[in-house]
Amino acid sequence: MPDLLRLLVVPVFAWAAWRDVETRRLPNRMWPPLATLGIVLLAWELWAAYLFGPLDSLFLLQVAISVFFVAPIGYTFWYIGGFGAADAKALIVLALLFPTFPSYPVSGVELPLVETTLGVFSFTILTNAVLVAVAYPVALGLRNLAARRFSPVMFVGRVVPVDSLSTRHGSLFETPRGYTRDGLDLDALRMYLRWRGATLADLRADAGAHRDPASVVETHPVGDGSVDHAAVTDGGESSTAKQVSSAPQRASDGGTVPAERGENGTPDLDESADFDDPWAAEAFLDSLDWSAYGTTPEKLRDGLELVSAREQVWVMPGLPFIVPMFVGLLVALVYGDILFGLLGAVGLV
Repeated sequence: MPDLLRLLVVPVFAWAAWRDVETRRLPNRMWPPLATLGIVLLAWELWAAYLFGPLDSLFLLQVAISVFFVAPIGYTFWYIGGFGAADAKALIVLALLFPTFPSYPVSGVELPLVETTLGVFSFTILTNAVLVAVAYPVALGLRNLAARRFSPVMFVGRVVPVDSLSTRHGSLFETPRGYTRDGLDLDALRMYLRWRGATLADLRADAGAHRDPASVVETHPVGDGSVDHAAVTDGGESSTAKQVSSAPQRASDGGTVPAERGENGTPDLDESADFDDPWAAEAFLDSLDWSAYGTTPEKLRDGLELVSAREQVWVMPGLPFIVPMFVGLLVALVYGDILFGLLGAVGLV
């Protein structure tokens, strides 16, 4: 019965993986019930083992490794920035729910098929997830190779139309000067557009006017940049819009001049030199009480210059780790441990 109840996590993780791909946001309320279920089922098994004799030392070791080693891995990777908070909570939940290998007899076959010597199932889920995650950049590279897009970032990036950035996740892999691994976060781009009540199409239609900080006459709530947070221009005027009392001024007199294009359609970088605060980037960041995903005025300006002029850009899409975690869970429940199976096939275990 405990193993059957553990299967309740599968549809929840399926939904979480889908939502994380679509919005990169997961509600915190989903984790406490799963963690509680894991603790209850673990207590159930410990009590049952106690009633039928002395506790199995291997079982206790497996539980200890799952709870005190695998679960802290999630927290540690979140602390150093390798995991998102949701990824860390997901791994902690799995460590509580699956300390040992479950058993599911199906048509005369007992699943999972491949069990490790130590038998810590949460660790099997983790290693499976890592192998799935490693396959992702390989798939990206093959896709770019098939499209004849040869680039130093072809294994970690993809080319997308600029007009699709409003509903995409990740960060720009380019600036007007070339490739970068520290490009503008697309959530921060959406926040900026919402702040000034503009769409990406508006910005691209008249980049010169939007580059002038004096064009910002009122601002709007920005949210957190998620794609399911509607922009002001998508749903009418915001009731909480506020007037800008002292909009940054141009450093020189004269009207706004449309941007001249440099090579590959990218605007010349010195065309913003007429403004104290091109694109009102500093004004936007100063209006926030947090760092907007590490965005700086220079990073924001570089991203805006790029998307205002190009039709396609390289983007680092990233893969929410909860997606390979879900795939790793499914594979673990049916097949078992991929790595252990591969090592066994070549005679190493």
